Order: sequence, then structure tokens, then C-alpha cells
Amino acid sequence: MTSHVAITAAHWAYLAGVIAVVLTMVLRANVVVPSIVATFVVSLAWTHSPVNALGSIFNASFVAAKELFNIFLVIALITSLLNALKALRSDVLMVQPFRAVMTNGHTAFFILAAITYVISLFFWPTPAVPLVSAVLLPAAIVAGLPPLAGALAIAIAGQGMALSSDYVIGVAPGISAKAAGAAVSAAQVADRALVLSLVTGIIALALAYISIRKSIRPGSEALLDQWQRQSGDGETARLETVGTFDKAEIARATGEEPLDARLRNGGAQAIDPRRALWSKVFAVVTPLGFAAVIAVMVLPRLGVGVADLKGGDAAALVGGMGAALMILATVAGEGARKALDVCADHITDGFVFAFKAMGAVLPIAGFFFTGAGGEMAAAVLNVPPGSAPSLLFDLVSAAESWIPHNHTLVAFGVLIVGMITGIDGSGFAGLPLTGSLSGALGPAVGIDVTTLCAIGQMGAVWTGGGTLIAWSSLIAVAGFARVPVLETVRALLVPVLTGLVASTLFAVVFWG
Repeated sequence: MTSHVAITAAHWAYLAGVIAVVLTMVLRANVVVPSIVATFVVSLAWTHSPVNALGSIFNASFVAAKELFNIFLVIALITSLLNALKALRSDVLMVQPFRAVMTNGHTAFFILAAITYVISLFFWPTPAVPLVSAVLLPAAIVAGLPPLAGALAIAIAGQGMALSSDYVIGVAPGISAKAAGAAVSAAQVADRALVLSLVTGIIALALAYISIRKSIRPGSEALLDQWQRQSGDGETARLETVGTFDKAEIARATGEEPLDARLRNGGAQAIDPRRALWSKVFAVVTPLGFAAVIAVMVLPRLGVGVADLKGGDAAALVGGMGAALMILATVAGEGARKALDVCADHITDGFVFAFKAMGAVLPIAGFFFTGAGGEMAAAVLNVPPGSAPSLLFDLVSAAESWIPHNHTLVAFGVLIVGMITGIDGSGFAGLPLTGSLSGALGPAVGIDVTTLCAIGQMGAVWTGGGTLIAWSSLIAVAGFARVPVLETVRALLVPVLTGLVASTLFAVVFWG
């Protein structure tokens, strides 16, 4: 590297750390330890103090926790609402009416995708996969839809479209924006990611439908009997423990009573009449409540005279709605006195899930925050803010003469980096890297940082979140659909890659 920027040992240590983290992801191993070691080495190289370097290990995760705690809180509150709805069995009632409109395999494919997308947008794919698979997939198979086609619809809509934008809960855009720099708005990243996820998903769904439409058969109960006699292929149990996060924890629903048991028990009819009434009420109120939240978030951007939400206001509104609905549902189901204890249990369970699903991100994000400069890097390195280095930005500046100032090449470069970080089977572990890289490359090549963040987010989440990697949470989709996971990956490959290429070109043309 040759430039006016002075490249120190700390810069080289940071670059080596980034390479080590990426290689670890490619090898499908956990990246927490490499991130911690890299943070220690960078701090030691910059401060020349072993004491400071040891402290930076703690500081990195602490700084990341402060910056990202709102994300953990939203996940916890939404999960607590989900648990309250499960106790009332409203979650099943919310989707059961759609069974009646699955008149044939063609409509069933798109209904599966639509319902999975909506549920995953509000609750993540966590409940969507088992809920749709248990309630709607059998009806779709009776209508003539092949099980593989059902798996494609669920994976593209939930693990792909909904999770890659993460528009409502805001985990992915929040991480991307924080890593890109203080001036980057998570709301803007979310807006662009939503558009790109829809472009990618619509194309992927269309191509997937074209590929399977000839295998759709006339509806018959015999198709369901044949499907129910199938068993898993043994891949699920072997692959669940591979990757950065606990895929079974992320992809499968949580709760004491298995979903299939609740369905066998008759849903709302298996509980007392009062709870059955409230079950139906909250099956309607919950979607309406979140529809109102979406309206408040979207209408100001359409020119309607509603106050625009700033900063973390959108996440606060989502979390507040989740908490309010959770309390109301628990009071309705358990009574006011018992609800005091049950609500606390739901929130505790929500935090347990949030940290199981996202806790590994903290040391990873802390390492990449170290290279972002400013107050976060200063806090990690324990140095005055004015003396904190901007390691990644310096490296990009030093290599600027080698970086093609072509928006299309840079956009696809960030997309590929995101896809590489998703190889370990986690959609979110690579977001600190794609966000940091976007924040450094955007100003250097003259492309909007939020656009690059959204593109990198697409690459990371579509790849690792559960559409292109067999050891990701796609194993849960394939397991519930009773189809081989590798066959599912092969069927998804061309539609998803085509969608990602198209959405990246869309971003360059309209936002580049």
C-alpha cells in the first residue's frame, strides 16, 4: 500500500484480523474467538500496553452492547409477545383461515410465501417456519403443491425477503448503520434494504415458481398421506450445531408445548370458553396493532402529514407495541394477579432468546467498531477520542488508487463480501464488516453509504440467513417440509442469485 496515509502496525493488525474473521467464516467455524484475539492484537499494537489490550477485550463487547442494546430489547419484547400469544393459542388462529383459500397448488405457493413473509417481518422466521409448516403446509400439499415447492416458498419469503430487510424489528439495518458510522441512518438503510429485499424476493419467487409449476398436481388427500409417511434424511440433526449461532434456537419456535401438540389439542377449542374468546380477539388485534405501527413508519415517507420517526423512535414504537400487546394478552389469558408474574417470565424468556440468537454479535461488532474511529474506537482502546485511529478508513484511503471508481464493481464487491461472510450459516455475523466496509468505501468512490450497507446486508442475510447455505436455518425449513436440505439449496441457488444480481443493479441504477 502506498499513499499519504501513514500505515502503522495497528493498521496491519486490523487488516489481518479482518482476514482472519472472514477466513473463519468461510471455514464455518465460530468467529467470536478470532474477533476477541484480533481486538487484543490491534489494541496492543496501537497503545503498546498489555493492560490496555486486555481491557479492550471487555471494552469492545461493552461498547457494542451499549450501541446495540435497543436491538436486543426489541427482540426480547417481540419474543415475549409471541410467547403470550402462544399461551392463548392466538398464533395458530392468525393463520388458520388461510387454509380455506388454498384451492390448488398454484395459489398455495403464493399464499405460503405471503403469510410467511408477514409473520417473519413482525416476529422473525422463528415462529413463521414451524407455524406455517404445521398449519398451512399440510393444506398446501393437499391442494397439490409438492413439499419442495413449499420449502422454497417459505425459505424465500421468510429467511430471505423478511429477514434481509428486517424492516419492523430493525436488527439488521441497526447493526449495518452502527458499523458504517454515526452519520448513517438505520431508518434509511432499512428503507433501501426493504426495496432491495422485495426486488430480490419477487424475482426469486417467480423463478422458483416457474421451476416447480409443472410438478404441481391435482389436489388429493392421498398426497398428504404420502408426505406424512416420509421421514427426515438425517441431515437436520447433524447440521444443527454447525455455524456461528444455534440454528435450532433461531429457526424453531420456542415454548413449552410443541406446536403439533397444540394443533392436535384443537387450538382455541381445547381451552376454556373465556380464553378461547380472547384467543380469537388477539388473533385479530395483534396484526392490526402492527399494521398501525407500519402505517406510522411509512406514511411520513409517502408525504402524508404524520410526524416522521427519528433515530431509534421506530424501534421504540415496535418494542412498545409488542410490550403493550404482551401485557394485554397475558392479563386476558391469566388474570390480572397472575399476569404480574407471567409477564415478567415472558420478558425474561425474551431476553434469554435475544442473547442466544444475537449475543455472539457483540465481540464481532466490537472488533469492527475498533476500526471505525471516533468515540467508539476510543472507548474500545481506552484512549482520548481525538487520538483514536480510523483504521479501516485509513486502509481504504491508502488503497484508494487500487479501488475501481466504478459504482457497479464496488456494489458487487460489497455484495460478494456479504455473501462470503454468510458462508458460516449466520446472516448477521457479517453485518459489522459489510457496514464498516460500506462506511469506508462509500465516500472514497462516491456512492451512497446507505446503498452499500443495504447491498451488503442482502448478500450476508440471503446467503447465511437460510436460503443458500445448507448448514443455516434452512435446515429447519427442509426438516419441516421433509425434503433433503441439499436438494432445497440446489433449487434455491439460481432464483436467489438471480434476484441478488438484479437488486444490486437496481440499487446502482437508481441510488448509485
